[in-house]
Amino acid sequence: MKKLLLITLFAFTGAFAQDKMKFSAKVQNRNSDSLTIRSRKFTKVMVSDAKGNFKDEFAVEPGLYQLFDGAEVATVYLKNGFDLAMSLDAKMFDESISYKGKGEKENNFIAKKYLMEEEMQDEFMAAPDPEALIKVADDVAKKLEPMLADKGLDENFRVLMREQMAAEKAEIKEYAEHVAKLKELQGKPSPSFAYENHKGGITKLEDLKGKYVYIDVWATWCGPCRQEIPHLQKVEKDYHGRKIEFVSLSIDEKKDYEKWRKMVTDKSLGGIQLIADKNWSSDFTMAYSVNSIPRFILIDPKGNIVDADAPRPSDPALRAKLDELLK
Repeated sequence: MKKLLLITLFAFTGAFAQDKMKFSAKVQNRNSDSLTIRSRKFTKVMVSDAKGNFKDEFAVEPGLYQLFDGAEVATVYLKNGFDLAMSLDAKMFDESISYKGKGEKENNFIAKKYLMEEEMQDEFMAAPDPEALIKVADDVAKKLEPMLADKGLDENFRVLMREQMAAEKAEIKEYAEHVAKLKELQGKPSPSFAYENHKGGITKLEDLKGKYVYIDVWATWCGPCRQEIPHLQKVEKDYHGRKIEFVSLSIDEKKDYEKWRKMVTDKSLGGIQLIADKNWSSDFTMAYSVNSIPRFILIDPKGNIVDADAPRPSDPALRAKLDELLK
């Protein structure tokens, strides 16, 4: 009976161990003394020892999680029963991340996938047309598919990855169609606008003919938009007095009208500050297929479209473009 009880106890203990996973990490040149693993429903913070070693044991639902080291983010696949050891040099985050132990195949696949996509980024951005853009994405998928066919991979992981890759392909196709539509606009007369000016009255696009017009489509609630403001102010200052007008077009909703007025005043926002009449559904933004912000548009002195998706103020490519046009 005693022997039976011990066997039962060991069996229970073994089952309990499978209800958790082990995770350890060795991080060189770490950005912080903590690693955070999180999803929408889960957060686990691990603190390192003096040598940059992390170690913990915890229970998870099988799936994809974000690992944050204080500056960079990696995607990891976790599952109870894994015994995963990560090594990383934070100065070369994507290039150095690797895994050993149970769960290594799944996570090394993810690391390889993201590194390949990062390496293809320049080629992706330089794609001359939508077909070339889709081909770049397909080339990555073709290289990953043989690795994903490895029967040693967790089946749930394979399903997740195939779903993710299919979703990414659909997004890229949608993006390619969007780019193609915007390229068709180049050189054509720009859709017009007639919107309320913060300083009073109505300003029309026709009022600005004779100058280049750089339009920033933004909103007070948009974090990335606000991040561009200091860069936009610097560009406005550096090109002051030249043949160009800077227009900031808010697509804030009516309920945020006073918030828009106050922010323009409090932040001393320059240029021509306008607010659209129907936020996202305004005729001008609809004509330009604005589906995310910030969005920048460049129009020539005759009212024709130079770039329906112009570089951001923080992008050196904008100054290069303006210098070429305004020389």
